[in-house]
Amino acid sequence: MDFSISDEQKLFRDTIYRFAREQIAPLCEEADRNSEFSFEIWKRMGRMGLLGLPLPEACGGGGADFVTCCLAGEAVGHAGVDGGHTLAWGAHTYLCGANIMLHGTEAQKSKYLPGIATGERIGCMALTEPGCGSDAAALTTAAVRRGDRYILNGSKTFITNAPIADVFVVFATLDRALRHKGITAFIVEKGFPGISTGRPMHKMGCRCSLTSEVFLEDCEVPAENCLGGEGEGWNIAMGGVEWDRSTLLSPSLGSALFTLESCARYANERRAFGRSIGEFQSIRNRIADMRVYAEAARLAIYRVAASKDNGVLLNPLLAAVNKMYLGDRGFEMASAAVDLYGGYGYIHEFPVERNLRDAKLGQLGGGTSDIMRMIVARSMMK
Repeated sequence: MDFSISDEQKLFRDTIYRFAREQIAPLCEEADRNSEFSFEIWKRMGRMGLLGLPLPEACGGGGADFVTCCLAGEAVGHAGVDGGHTLAWGAHTYLCGANIMLHGTEAQKSKYLPGIATGERIGCMALTEPGCGSDAAALTTAAVRRGDRYILNGSKTFITNAPIADVFVVFATLDRALRHKGITAFIVEKGFPGISTGRPMHKMGCRCSLTSEVFLEDCEVPAENCLGGEGEGWNIAMGGVEWDRSTLLSPSLGSALFTLESCARYANERRAFGRSIGEFQSIRNRIADMRVYAEAARLAIYRVAASKDNGVLLNPLLAAVNKMYLGDRGFEMASAAVDLYGGYGYIHEFPVERNLRDAKLGQLGGGTSDIMRMIVARSMMK
């Protein structure tokens, strides 16, 4: 098993790191303080090719494989970019764009992917509902076929990018009695009759990603906007969730590296009792634990990415292990970083404060840590 990357990939990662460090990270602190999504950051990411990285070259994308996508995410997080903008990126590129790329018709790809690749059209995926998050098969948003269109009724919540989205991948059921077998995916545009969004939610962390409810009231969707065919929505949703539990986590790895380097630097500079705090064994132990986490997280992420590049597009167990480990240990590391900084770690001007708030979502979004444990245990106890 070889986890080495090519010289070309190393150059790519380093180039993205420098770009993000110089052109994106300096804008993040103010955006996070104001809970604002930065369209300037978005435009710069689009010009750099990040927003269409895995999408087909014929549609203006980069045609990148899974490992390369993870390298880009790692580099952006490592540069110190906040979790909100990386979350918005993931929801747009992977949960919306990649789902259309993998399951759309040629007409759908030609219509939607070019705008998504450049970022001119912002995408999102609408799966979670007020009454069902972890139990996605119990969703209640209904779809009824009427002639040459479908009529959708229901609501979604916690939808990343919804307030600014132009393209929604929406999941609805044709028959609730069928549970997951009745779920179908649809490409819904912002201007379709009957779709609206709520006010952006003020969140603990990842504040620069705009999140809201989505309302569907007799929303009219052309039949040709059915994505993947009737009854295929569950497989599409689970594939999208695996993007969430693998490629979308790569910025978290980068953030861990950023935090590790920040803590090591601070420990060398901060003095107490006549010496740097980095000379105390308890501080050294924390930094050692952070390094171990970062190395294990890298192996977990790239193992899943490599398996996808080798044709294993659905691997619920590996994805769940990955998500649970990075979610739980990542939050612990972010908390340890605040402890290491002491009182300064509680102040907004120091990035470890923001990282702790952002890291909490890793235990909640894309499937909670408890749900990941359920998936892992189920695989062992059949």
